[in-house]
Amino acid sequence: MQPDRLIQLMTPDEAARLLRVTPATLATWRARHTGPAYVKIGHAVRYRPSDLEAFVGRRRVGTRAQA
Repeated sequence: MQPDRLIQLMTPDEAARLLRVTPATLATWRARHTGPAYVKIGHAVRYRPSDLEAFVGRRRVGTRAQA
């Protein structure tokens, strides 16, 4: 991994704002293993933007009109 890509790691507060959920919701998802993938660095939790995008993409629901 290139060092400049590490700068893109987001805190839980930043990720929560991006997903428009509360940091507590992200914490609950982590505990239940249902949320986006995350990185642990020591005790710190960080999110990669690509993991947040993949998480949202997996939750896309199509409609009959799109079929």
